[in-house]
Amino acid sequence: MSELTHLLERTIVIEAPRSLVFRYFTDSARWASWWGAGSTIDARPGGSVLIRYPNGVQVFGEVIEIEEPERVVFTYGYESGKPIPPGASQVTIRLEPAENGTRLRLTHAFADADIRDQHIAGWRFQLSIFANLVANELHAGAANIVDAWFAAWVIGDAAERVRSLEAIAAPHVRFRDRYASIDGHADLNDHIGAALRFMPGIRLERKGAVRHCQHVLLVDWVAKGPDGAERMSGVSVIALDAQGKITSVTGFAD
Repeated sequence: MSELTHLLERTIVIEAPRSLVFRYFTDSARWASWWGAGSTIDARPGGSVLIRYPNGVQVFGEVIEIEEPERVVFTYGYESGKPIPPGASQVTIRLEPAENGTRLRLTHAFADADIRDQHIAGWRFQLSIFANLVANELHAGAANIVDAWFAAWVIGDAAERVRSLEAIAAPHVRFRDRYASIDGHADLNDHIGAALRFMPGIRLERKGAVRHCQHVLLVDWVAKGPDGAERMSGVSVIALDAQGKITSVTGFAD
């Protein structure tokens, strides 16, 4: 192998636990969900790596090092031999704890600067896809979290209500709408209590599927009166953290 002196480096933060992120390098089903159907990885030194891109291009490689949950190193080259043959470049992925999840550091080492530059856009795209996949798995139950959020707004007992909020929302949760600028469980609990007092019988319900992109949810909702008739509708933007808890909600009424 020629000396691999030309480095492509990219760092992203994925808002998910490091243990979950690392599973995509040890589980062929997750690996294939990232790269394309039929892709596989044998997660041991000397194990084979196969990437089948959706356009039919295939990449072969071999696992050089793997240290859970911190590091995986593998060779990377194209079945066709162009622009580089199998074994002619090396990918190192390091996972580090970050305040809001996992910091992924990618280094792809090449023997040729021009070939390196041809892969810059591809890795930018692939790591973005990867971050989305991990977020989708982490927040697979997002609809349940949203429903629990709306359900908390009709709990009359303050102690029960705050327990419900603590189960689904981070301690520093922020709530904003036309009538609220609220921070934290205690303030939010009191705000909901006031809403129950001044708007008795009003219930918020999710309308339709939750739309999710990298830890941010778009949720359509309706407000119904005691008679079940719709009184108002709108959309909320809900952010989730790496533990799957709500960190902020911003509500927009139609």
